[in-house]
Order: sequence, then C-alpha cells, then structure tokens
Amino acid sequence: MNQTAVKNNYPALYTLVVVYFFWGFFAAGNSIFIPFCKAFFHLDQFQSQLIDFSFYSAYYFGALILFIWSSLKRRDLVTKWGFKNSIVYGLLFSALGAGAMILAVKTSGYTALLIGLFIVALGFSLQQIAANPLAIALGNPKTGTSRVSLVGGVNSLGATIGPLLMAFALFGTTQSLTDDQIQHLNLDKMIGLYAIIGGLFIMAASLFFFSKKIPSGKNTEIIEPAQKAIRLLLSMTILLIVIFIPVFGTYNSVENHKIEILTQQKQELSKNKVSDLQFEMQNLENQINELKKPLENKRILLLSVALIIIAGSIGYAYIKSRKNKAGWGAMQYPQLLLGMFAIFAYVGVEVGIGSNLGELLRLEEFDSLQSAEIAPYISMYWGSLMIGRWAGAVSVFKMSQKQRITALITVPFLAYGFVIGANILAGNDVKPLYYYSICVVLQIIMSFWSQDKSAKTMIVFSLFGVLAMLFGLFSTGIVAIYAFLAGGLACSVLWPAIFNIAIMGLGKYTAQGSSFLIMMILGGGIIPPIQGKIADILGVHQSYIVGVFCFAYLLLFGIIAKKVLKEQNIAVDQLT
Repeated sequence: MNQTAVKNNYPALYTLVVVYFFWGFFAAGNSIFIPFCKAFFHLDQFQSQLIDFSFYSAYYFGALILFIWSSLKRRDLVTKWGFKNSIVYGLLFSALGAGAMILAVKTSGYTALLIGLFIVALGFSLQQIAANPLAIALGNPKTGTSRVSLVGGVNSLGATIGPLLMAFALFGTTQSLTDDQIQHLNLDKMIGLYAIIGGLFIMAASLFFFSKKIPSGKNTEIIEPAQKAIRLLLSMTILLIVIFIPVFGTYNSVENHKIEILTQQKQELSKNKVSDLQFEMQNLENQINELKKPLENKRILLLSVALIIIAGSIGYAYIKSRKNKAGWGAMQYPQLLLGMFAIFAYVGVEVGIGSNLGELLRLEEFDSLQSAEIAPYISMYWGSLMIGRWAGAVSVFKMSQKQRITALITVPFLAYGFVIGANILAGNDVKPLYYYSICVVLQIIMSFWSQDKSAKTMIVFSLFGVLAMLFGLFSTGIVAIYAFLAGGLACSVLWPAIFNIAIMGLGKYTAQGSSFLIMMILGGGIIPPIQGKIADILGVHQSYIVGVFCFAYLLLFGIIAKKVLKEQNIAVDQLT
C-alpha cells in the first residue's frame, strides 16, 4: 500500500458524517414518534411497536435483496455503483420515503405511514452497507476503527438531540404531553417535519454527488456465484417469517384483546381510591396474569427458536465453508461469519440494556424511581455510547503525542458534559449522575489500554462489559445503576471494532460482507424480547444475565480474531 493510500481523507470523512447524523437522529426520534402515533391513531401497544419493527426489518430485507440481486448478476451492485453513488442513491431513496410519509399523514393512514418509514429505512440500509466500509477505506486500515468511531460519535450526537428536536417539531416543546393533548394536535406539523427531513436528504445527496474529495469506491470485478449462501439465507428468512407470524398473531388473539379490556378496567378502578375496590382490582390482576402467562410463554419459545435458527445458520455456514469455499461468497471468510453473530449479539445487548432500564429503576432495590426521575438515567445510558465514540475518534486527527493524550482525557468529559447539559435543558434532575464521572475515567483508561487496535479494543471493552453486568447483577442501588449504565461505555466502540475485523481481507467481497453484517441488526429485535421474558420469570434485575452472555461472546470474538486472520496471512499488527 502506498503512502497516499494510508493517509486519512479528511474532507471525505467530514462529508460522510452527515449520513451518520441522519441515522442517529431518525432512529432515536422514533422514541418520540411511537407514543405520538399510539395516542393520535388510537393504537394498542403492539400496533405502536410496529414502527420499530418496520424500521429495523427494512435493514434486514434491504441487505438481503441487495445481496441476492448482486449474486445473481455476479457483480456486487454497491461496488459496481461505487460507495459514493450508493450513498447518494440511498439518500434519494430515503427522501422518497419521507415523501411517502407526507402522503400518509395527509390521508391519516397509519399503514401508509409504516410503509413510508420502511422505505426511509431501506435507503438507510443501502447507505450503511456503503458507508461503513467507506469510512474504513478512507485511510490506514490500522485506524479504521477510529474513523468508524468518529462517524459513530456523530451518529450518537444525532441520537442524543434527535428526540428533543422531534418533540419540539411535533409538540412545540421538549416536555411530555398527555394523550389527550396529542390527539388534538394538528398533523400539519408532521407534514412540515418530514418535508424538511426529505429536503435534508436531498441536500445531503447533492453534497455527496458533487464532492470531488470522496473516492468513488467502484470495483467491477466479477464475483463467483454464492448459491449456497443464497439458499442458506432464504431458508433462514423463510423460517424466521414462519416464526414471527404466530408471534404477531398472539397480539391479535382473543386472549390478548381480553387482556387489554381487563387492563383498561383495572386502570379505571385505580383512579378511584376507595379501599373496597382493592379486592376487585386484585381479581382483575389475577385474570390478566392467567391469560398473559401462556401467551408470553409462546412468544418466548418462538423467539428462542428464532435465535437458534440464526445461530445455527451461521454455524452451519462456518463449518461447510471451511471444508469447501465454492458457492459461499463472502461467507467463505470465517472472520465475517463470526462477525455476523458478533453484530447480532452487540445490537441485542445494546438495545436490551436500554429497553429494560426503565423497568429496572422502578424496583424497590433501586429506590422505586418515578418516570420523571428515570429519564436522565436512560439519557446517560445512550449518551455513554457517544462518550466512548468521541473518545475512540481521537486517533483520526493529526496531533502530537501530548495533544493526543490531552484529547483522550478531555473529549470524553466534553461528551459527558454535553449529555448533562442536554438533560438540564430538558428540565431533568442530573445530580445523581455527577459521580458517573468515575465511569468516564474508567473509559479513558481503557482507551489508552486498547491503543486503537480492533481486536484489543474488542477484548478490553467486552471484558469491561462482562464485569459491568456482573457487578450490576450482584449489587443494588446507585452502584448497580452505574454498572448497567457503563454497559453503554462498553458498547460504544464495539460496532466499529467488529466491522473492521469482520471485513478485513474480504477484497471484492467487502460490500457483500457489509450487507451480511447489516442484516444482523436483527439482533435488536430478538434478544431484548428474550431478556424481557426472562425478566418476567426471574425478575428484571436478574434478566441482565443476558448481557453477560452477549458480552462474553464479543470477548471470544476479539480473542480469536488474531488467529483467524493470521491463517489468511493478514497483517495482524493492525489488530493487537
């Protein structure tokens, strides 16, 4: 590799951060959009959650369709178009989705709104497939993880301010509104919001298209047919659909409708403080539990089977491709297959920690916090991802050793201060978060220890994740809360590290491998519900054992990465 090839392409990198901001802003904005739609369209909880399902399933199906199309044409479409043009096309596709959402709002159609959101996320899928390898390619592979951390840090910035901006755009305030207030809002605000978002997508596409600094990233090499990989993924997809249909069916069952009616009756009774009604309320609670238990058992069984299908499919490909690489495409590389399940576990643990945090903090051993008191803790968890990513991006910039050391210490605290400041502006009490600065210091120490090397980063931060989850499991109160919040710091730099390791040495199969990795975002839709069911059985506190297992696999992935790549004569000095 010549010298110019290993220099960081800063103008291209700064342009690339634009799309990463969009992903974080839009995805985090769903946390505001879901309760808004639930109240405005009079939805039940399941129907409102279809927003997240439509959004994240688009990543899976978008990557799958792109892979099958490319394999049949024997040319990878992303590298044929080039990374640059693929991002442009993805942004324009997302703009089309924003237009579809405007039409949906005008017709007050919730189903049409879901379709529009699906189209937006399909565009995001194409953007991510191209953007992650592009970020790694914009300089020395040794600092690829740092570049993905930089753009990931901007993604986290979008995720931090996205809910605030979305709330202000829809409600005219960042404060929570009641369902009755939401129902009386004018939908014209949504039309204006998505018109602006669609316009920003088009502006970003223009910025990329006319930029002369961004390399095209084109590769017209013919790729061998990946018939075995196609058959495996299609079989896996069909099996997953067969699993998810009855899962969704349980939410539309007679039993579930009875649960909703009984729950509503219980809520009405709870408004009346007459003591004579306590027996009746308890009776309703018993009826709800009696109906809910078989439904929840069915759901967890089906989701566990889905987990087994995914793990089994990847394991099957790993064994078979090691014996005969023909027909497997990018799946012939063990680092990719191991990385696929690492992405699955990573997204699962990241979402699982955050999704169950609110319920955890309501427990008596966690001081029975109220909803208003919980908000800053959840904000700090997601903010922890930004803290770690900002720190991980330091090595991207040209600076002396002294400046680098100073930046590694100050940048995490700047990010920490940003999260504190955002909560103060939102009117949240941040005093309980002041001592979380101790965890930030631990993150700084780990950043020095990992030395910007992907496998070492995986090992250090995954081990920290395991220890944090165990510490939280065996303690209570603020100490345990900090331990679980620190899971965000552990997760913060794992995505870029996994991606860098998994696509290393793939050559012409890089974009195809990136597609497979994006598919595994599906972990965010399977692992958190499994943790939720474990919470029903053992308790939400004990359910964080799921996080231990996820981080343990990520630790294992980091340990074996050097061995796997060494077998392929890939320079492992970039990793450890």
